[in-house]
Amino acid sequence: SGNPGSGKTSLAYAIAYELKLGPVLNWAITARSTLQDGLYRYDAIARLQDSQLYKNQLQDIGQYVTLGPVGTAFLPSLHPRVLLIDEIDKSDINLPNDLLHLFEDGKYEIPELVRWADKSHTMDNNQQKSVKVRTEDIGIKASIIRGRVDCSSFPIVIMTSNGERDFPPAFVRRCLRIRMPDPDTTALKTIINAHFQDEEQSENVKKTTEELIEAFLEKEEQERANDQLLNAIYIRNNLSSEAFTDDLQALLLKGLSTTDEL
Repeated sequence: SGNPGSGKTSLAYAIAYELKLGPVLNWAITARSTLQDGLYRYDAIARLQDSQLYKNQLQDIGQYVTLGPVGTAFLPSLHPRVLLIDEIDKSDINLPNDLLHLFEDGKYEIPELVRWADKSHTMDNNQQKSVKVRTEDIGIKASIIRGRVDCSSFPIVIMTSNGERDFPPAFVRRCLRIRMPDPDTTALKTIINAHFQDEEQSENVKKTTEELIEAFLEKEEQERANDQLLNAIYIRNNLSSEAFTDDLQALLLKGLSTTDEL
């Protein structure tokens, strides 16, 4: 958890980079997100349309199944993947408990593939059925045997929260809770230099940057986000001193709360 712009999301990418665990699997949560959305998507409508267009051809069910970020993270692999569940506090009330059961089981099923495998099992005299499905990794497919996925290397799961709701105690007990600190002046300068390292800055612009940092830090922690400061500096770098007025600065650094009016 932490204030907006404190680096919650960046933690997942830093872990994946430092440990060389491949691309981060990112699941952005909304109020309508369910566990199945994170596991897989099954396009039943496309399969129905194809069955009508190609009546005499046997359709591969795997082309209608796509694993989501969570489903891909649980695929058997030599090394764990990094799974980012972003802004979980926006989720439906049941999602944390559903995730808890999945994490404890370490496996999941795709019912559509299970039914297909059972039917094929009867037809093909005990032959074990494997289906290739798309994954969250673009261009990469995975083989699912009899519709079941058993995790071999448990993923590193990073869940971010803006503190908008509480979670079930059983769910919280199984998490390592980290509060991301708000950056101080030195940290902000490092962030700014990383974003604007290719741009030459005059002494006047550098002075204005210092003033923007000072004005930014004067606000309450919950009333600011780092991207506000970056946007203000970017606009300042591309405007003349006359165009960058005090009113424009106040607008760019306006507090996140609706009660903070100009």
